[in-house]
Amino acid sequence: MLLNDDLLRRAIVHAARLEWLPSPVAGVDRRMLFRIGGEKARATSIVRYAAGSRFSHHEHPGGEEFLVLDGVFQDESGDFPAGTYVRNPPGTGHAPQSEEGCVILVKLWQFKQDDRERIVRLPGEGEAGELRDGVMSSKILFEGAGEHVMLEDWQANADVELTNPQGLELLVIDGSLTEAGDELARWSWLRLPPGQPFRARVGQDGVRVWYKLAPLLHDDVCVFDGSEAHKDK
Repeated sequence: MLLNDDLLRRAIVHAARLEWLPSPVAGVDRRMLFRIGGEKARATSIVRYAAGSRFSHHEHPGGEEFLVLDGVFQDESGDFPAGTYVRNPPGTGHAPQSEEGCVILVKLWQFKQDDRERIVRLPGEGEAGELRDGVMSSKILFEGAGEHVMLEDWQANADVELTNPQGLELLVIDGSLTEAGDELARWSWLRLPPGQPFRARVGQDGVRVWYKLAPLLHDDVCVFDGSEAHKDK
């Protein structure tokens, strides 16, 4: 399966408008944003766990990055409420579940081969970022491996710009903004190729965004071998 696989083109998905598609695990559904592969894939998705759903223990040979959007995600290492950001590097594994149900943004098989740092940022954690024009709050979730990952709140009706030398990926968590004539509301996902400027007008209720400034696919990204990857969430 190929979905938004041309990294030289602007991509936008209004995920809240999509139907939930079942995964191979009962009670776990997804809305696909980017995908190269079948059930075993280099992928970015929004995934919903029904209350009481769980995966068996599995490895992440290509790494896993996720942001909890709603509810509480759980595994052997703890409980991760909405607003938690986690990077499980290549070679790690876990048995994810959710007793009460949750929704996460998850990225698989997109780590650099030598990235071995596990990161957990619980809600409110992270160093303070720069308060630029229109930015009311800014948290640095991760800086390293050629990536700059942020969680920010932007002021209502503000004009906000981001430089984009390498590539930009952004998810609207709450509120709305307009970029290049498209309105992005809750759970809208945007990806811009390197060098394409980001200029947005924030909606009247403000907006909270997660975004990453980084190569859209690292030159030394983990080699994808479908025979090794676990079934995708």
